[in-house]
Amino acid sequence: MRSANSISYLAGVNLGKKLSEGVAHTGDVLQALDATREVLGKNDYLWLFEPFKPHDQETVVLEDQDGTHVMLVFRDCMIRQSLFRFGHTQKGSLCNMMYGFFAGALQNIMGQDSSLEIVHAGENACYKKLTVRRAP
Repeated sequence: MRSANSISYLAGVNLGKKLSEGVAHTGDVLQALDATREVLGKNDYLWLFEPFKPHDQETVVLEDQDGTHVMLVFRDCMIRQSLFRFGHTQKGSLCNMMYGFFAGALQNIMGQDSSLEIVHAGENACYKKLTVRRAP
């Protein structure tokens, strides 16, 4: 299982880098997410997501010593739909492909490493935390 997660993640990184080649660079995480959404749409990937501001936060984007954090809601996800269609559980190797995609795309667009972690995986939407790490 560990190797499937790693392979799926690396495949996602490669796909994210390949599909985001030539996208304008930005240091703004919300602009980078808009560019990522455009890349997905142009390539017919149904990973519809949006930034989400929890009620206890002042802004959508939080900054701290670790980097920039944005909560994301994925309402329409082709991976989640496929998993449900075939009776598989969420949070597995296919979800890792999505994390890799975001890591690869944001590496090209922002020039920084990032991680995407599941906070909640549900039937109607998934709630995830994106962290764009500070450049060393």
